[in-house]
Amino acid sequence: MMRSTTMIRSQLMHVAAAAVWLIAPATVLGQSREVPAPVQDRMVVIHSATIHTGTGAVLENGSIAFADGVITGVTAGMPDVGDAMVIDGSGIHIYPGLIASETNLGLTEVGAVDVTNDYTELGRVKPEVRAAVAINPDSDLLSVCRANGILTAHVLPSGGLVSGRSSLVRLDGWTWEDMAIDDTAGLVVSWPRTEPINSRWMRRSAAEQRKEIAEDLKRVEQVFDDAAAYLVARENDPAVKTDLRYEAMAPALRGEQPIYVRASSMGQIESAVGWALRRGLRIVIVGGHQADRVAPLLARHDIPVILGGLHRLPARRHSAFDEPFTVPLRLHEAGVRFCIASGAGAAHERNLNHVAATAAAYGLPKEAALAAVTRSAAEILGLTSHGTLEAGKAATFIITDGDPLEITTNTLEAFIDGRRIDLGSRHKALYEKYREKYRQLGIVD
Repeated sequence: MMRSTTMIRSQLMHVAAAAVWLIAPATVLGQSREVPAPVQDRMVVIHSATIHTGTGAVLENGSIAFADGVITGVTAGMPDVGDAMVIDGSGIHIYPGLIASETNLGLTEVGAVDVTNDYTELGRVKPEVRAAVAINPDSDLLSVCRANGILTAHVLPSGGLVSGRSSLVRLDGWTWEDMAIDDTAGLVVSWPRTEPINSRWMRRSAAEQRKEIAEDLKRVEQVFDDAAAYLVARENDPAVKTDLRYEAMAPALRGEQPIYVRASSMGQIESAVGWALRRGLRIVIVGGHQADRVAPLLARHDIPVILGGLHRLPARRHSAFDEPFTVPLRLHEAGVRFCIASGAGAAHERNLNHVAATAAAYGLPKEAALAAVTRSAAEILGLTSHGTLEAGKAATFIITDGDPLEITTNTLEAFIDGRRIDLGSRHKALYEKYREKYRQLGIVD
């Protein structure tokens, strides 16, 4: 029973302290000690909590009821609970679970150790690749993210021109099949550069770079031309030999799935948008560091952006120091649909909410900043069952002692599809280990 914020924190610390005595030596392969939660087997009602629905409504003394992994009601006051498990949520806040909209969580553990990295395959054109099947459900990075409120992720493969297909996953499960919400969420294309690099480290001439750029753009066009021709041939002659690469591209070519185009510079974005409009494709810009410079174009054609992180240096030495931090505000003012990704790699994905907080600190309305890692992310990813707390949606939410955009806020409890999640992590276990060290040395009480 959750009677107060203090009690919740006390219980969590007790669990973490107990875990210290069970922890085994670490391995570079990543083997989480947290046990996936069982399926919800009875209705649960949490009452007397402050519920932030994500729709703009905040219920100061609200209740949320959920059964079979689905929210059955979000109301003010105390509902009729019947034989449900009743939890007193006095003093706590309930928010939708945060969504990592662009990440390689589960595909990598230690960047410097090759055998723990499985986010790319050989070759430059590999649309048949699916991110989900390579995800390690036991990755320690997953539990660290859950402990900071991130419960859902959009995992993208990398490398080449056509990298493969992305996957939407819940961050809990015994296998990748348990974790998968949609194992083929969309096709991933890395858009070629559109201008040569002029830097001391670049060893190729501008002419050589332009030649390579032209060849890459031609290759992308050829791949999509071939795939379209293949689908027409298959439609008219079933005897045509099956090609798994082109079959994997079919949903994107038919407009049934989006194409996630990695493009950051203004030139890349303009080029990718022109290509998509000409072919009648549905794209989402991923990265979009200079998306604000082409905001009217994006808004006019309703092309959303997954903004790849803000904690970076300005692109040019003469730019204002806060240029990256204010991109969300400029997109918001221009009417461009966007969400915010961490942009920092799987090891730092846990800081997603703090990246959104930076956008809020530099002018983006606070509700829009929170939506950028919840509702807006769900809408852009086509994740209609997530992002807000409403009847009929997945019971995937977090319980906190404050605003999740504040660095001092703790995630006290989390539910994924109604399942109460273990929020232990290697970080918490090591924290308690070294707290105990200093207790034994008499440095702390």
